[in-house]
Amino acid sequence: MSKATLTAVFIAFLLTSSGAKPNGKNKKPKQAVPAIECEVRAGKINLSEFIVKCPANCRETKEKVYGTGVFASISSICNAAIHSGVITNSGGKVIVMKMAGQMIYKGSFANGVRSLSLPNWRESFSVSVGKPKKGVTYPSTLVFVPSRPTTVKTGDRKDLPYSTASPVTEAVETEPSSTAAPPTTTHVTTPIITAPPITTSAKPRVTVHKVREAGSSHPYFSSVARPSQSAQGKGPAQAFRGSSVYANRFSPRTNTGVHRPETGTMIRRQPHVSSSSAPAPEEHKPPSETSHTRELLAGSNPFESGFRARGHDLTARVPELMSQGDSNCKVDIAFLMDGSWSIGKRRFMIQKDFLVEVSQVINVGVAGPMMGIIQYGDDPATEFSLKQFSSSKDLKPAISKIVQKGGLSNVGKALSYINKHFFSDANGNRGGAPNVAVVLVDGWPTDKVEEASRLARESGINIFFVTIEGPDENEKHNVMETNFVDKAVCRTNGFFSFPITSWFALRKAVQPLVKRVCDTDRLVCSKTCLNANDIAFVIDGSSSVGTGNFRTVLQFVANVTQEFEISDTDTRVGIVQYTYEQRLEFAFGQYNNKADLLNAIKRINYWSGGTSTGAAITFAADQLFSKSKPNKRKIMIVITDGRSYDDVRAPALAVHRKGVIAYSIGIAWAAQDELEYIATDPDRDHSFFVDEFDNLYKYVPKIIHNICNEFNSQPRN
Repeated sequence: MSKATLTAVFIAFLLTSSGAKPNGKNKKPKQAVPAIECEVRAGKINLSEFIVKCPANCRETKEKVYGTGVFASISSICNAAIHSGVITNSGGKVIVMKMAGQMIYKGSFANGVRSLSLPNWRESFSVSVGKPKKGVTYPSTLVFVPSRPTTVKTGDRKDLPYSTASPVTEAVETEPSSTAAPPTTTHVTTPIITAPPITTSAKPRVTVHKVREAGSSHPYFSSVARPSQSAQGKGPAQAFRGSSVYANRFSPRTNTGVHRPETGTMIRRQPHVSSSSAPAPEEHKPPSETSHTRELLAGSNPFESGFRARGHDLTARVPELMSQGDSNCKVDIAFLMDGSWSIGKRRFMIQKDFLVEVSQVINVGVAGPMMGIIQYGDDPATEFSLKQFSSSKDLKPAISKIVQKGGLSNVGKALSYINKHFFSDANGNRGGAPNVAVVLVDGWPTDKVEEASRLARESGINIFFVTIEGPDENEKHNVMETNFVDKAVCRTNGFFSFPITSWFALRKAVQPLVKRVCDTDRLVCSKTCLNANDIAFVIDGSSSVGTGNFRTVLQFVANVTQEFEISDTDTRVGIVQYTYEQRLEFAFGQYNNKADLLNAIKRINYWSGGTSTGAAITFAADQLFSKSKPNKRKIMIVITDGRSYDDVRAPALAVHRKGVIAYSIGIAWAAQDELEYIATDPDRDHSFFVDEFDNLYKYVPKIIHNICNEFNSQPRN
């Protein structure tokens, strides 16, 4: 072999042994990161630790997050990462680590994401920056937990939509429960369980109230005189004072099923084998209503037979159908039930039946409405909090065990109580769900409600009044506060009030009441974003604006004002016009109805002059906000079209320190730096720049939206 040939062979050997790499080093393969969608929950992925890539704009999807720092596994991974600051809304890589469940998850607002509180969940997770540690390789594909809607086999009804076929062994995740122990994902073999067949031949139990006790004014019992409510507080011969002791009478719910003592069987949840990345079991939603579900649920109305349930309690045969709650009605509801002596024993029982019926119709669950009850008399007391029961089935026996307190009908004191104590994170307030208080009153309150109601509304509580057998003309002189309902509720258009002629007509209010408390768009009034504000408009009247553009500014002010509820107890508006000087056009409370206020805005005359925005802000603070009512949110909207001749930073900082939320709107030649100085928080869209006066109208919805978001993102203690 020639020397040249030997040399070529030697070079080929070197190249082969080095993997054809000139430097002889093997490059580490790049970590493959699976991409997920914004709605993917941590509990949906069957891995203890993994890495994922989140897309952009997950914050806008408003996928739910539960907890702070450590999150419940029902939470969206991507929005939890944004909330924690691990990624921005632009997306990015996230490392997820599973851990044991927590007894409580506390909600908070961070990085534009509002996380919610949750009493208990079986599994948690934390998120960290998606940069794997040296030597650590995460799975390149995700393993999803298979799932199927809940199924229960019932008797011989083979055509029922929830009949089962065969045992299944599968990873099962159950619904959230305030009493469930810290759970784990467990492999469960689910046998076929056959519940007793449903029969319709059994004679329904009927309870008939033949006689009402003294105090009734129902026309049917016209021979029985009703005492004046001015005499409330004089108890009957037998006292019913005491507190409910139901809280310790119920065994904890389990994650494996519901025990049926009448048959000795255990109805277990039936998972479904699926190879696709179907929604996790924790996200079960109630199945759509069919003729069979309607048939099963028929007869569950406790009002159908003298305010008592008729026939079999058929809803108990399908215990998991409504466990998650109606997601279209996600509200936190407090019912204030009247426990005063004037209501009597029988009507107190009717009231409890009414609350049972509402609890069943409204479909209580962690993904929908949560319900608590306060009983009031001389003093209010919580019967059970929002987090105590997480299904309508559990609420029914709890309500039936409530014992009448007696005393006066001190509604004002009860409203103060719920405002200060009931709607808190510790009691189960979820933060992202509207707060609703439904007040049931026999006749009329024995104390004043206006001030307590105003403070409650300013805290974001939607107040509904259900008044049964209100005062007639001969009794109105006994009423402590005339027109107490109109003073208590958010609007006087009838949406928040239910006058009921008699206790026997109360059942007719169940469906309308449920429909209204679930109408979250209409509840916006009592969230305080559209009422209980003092709003000051500080308007540039300088020469550069011009008469035509000034009229456009006034139209913008009128359009914003139109969205608010105007009254002395709701929103009040004041306006300052400025040039080199300042002029108070009108003060807070000078016009206390919308029509008068809008007319006053139209009558403002253009001034013309220079531009001293800083002095105008100080003037508004002295002339308007110094006279603002306690507990009203103070909002200032400054509109200018050019740079100010004086400093705006010090005056703006001074009003910020006084709790004024300042928005700045700059038009045409306005200085961007001054707009940011004026705004309380320019990063949260408190500052707007408009290219032309004619485009001002486009910013009305944005202003309203930001004012509402400002309020809703502020957590309450």
